[in-house]
Amino acid sequence: MPFVLVQLSDLHVGAHWGGHDPVAALAAAVESVQALRPRPDAVLVSGDLAENAADAEYEQVRELLAPLRVPLYVLPGNHDDRAALRRHFGLEGAGGEPVQYAVDLGPLRLVVVDTTCPGVDPGAVDDERLSWLDAELAAVPDVPTIIAMHHPPLVTGIPALDATGLVAEDRRALAEVLARHRQVRRLVGGHVHRPVTGDLAGRAVLTAPSTYMQARLDFCEEGLRLVPEPAGFAVHALLDGELTSHVHPVGRARSAPG
Repeated sequence: MPFVLVQLSDLHVGAHWGGHDPVAALAAAVESVQALRPRPDAVLVSGDLAENAADAEYEQVRELLAPLRVPLYVLPGNHDDRAALRRHFGLEGAGGEPVQYAVDLGPLRLVVVDTTCPGVDPGAVDDERLSWLDAELAAVPDVPTIIAMHHPPLVTGIPALDATGLVAEDRRALAEVLARHRQVRRLVGGHVHRPVTGDLAGRAVLTAPSTYMQARLDFCEEGLRLVPEPAGFAVHALLDGELTSHVHPVGRARSAPG
């Protein structure tokens, strides 16, 4: 059996965009995760858990995710508050400092990097965060590793999304760190509200779609348009040392007739 890490992203509980309900959307995503076989070993939520970073929103997120009954790992997005995440999800560290940690999941290691800049939508990875990442990767060089962040280190080609991502200088600095650590198999993120793949320093980068609303694919329009296209989540499966990643739609799979 593979080791399975499910990645949910951009839940935005508390939002009211276009009449779409993020609570119902997250409940449907949780139901779809529960239908997976084998059941996941752990769940990662790659940012924007809440819309307004309110305590009641985070409490509702915890309640909605509770039926999964597996270890849960969260990281902040640009809509989140670091201190509130720490209070509600038992994360290490103090107050508003970056939320960064590493977890040994048996055959797989998860390293969480905080790309948020409080008060603004674009992300960043400064020297201090990169130094922390470099040291964490050097400490365990032989275990297949996923690096998780909210702002993915790639260019989507969608102007509004790229304006709120990581700048080229930060992507280059992150690539220099990755080049020293061959055990990193995948970089995963959210933020862009659609599945996108790319690469950085020869490693695959994957963004998970939102459980709520998706970004319209438009390479020409300057503004961002979010649409109620089908929601989904990522499934990362490690089997015999090989890591594969799937983007799975929300909705129970049905057996074929016959």
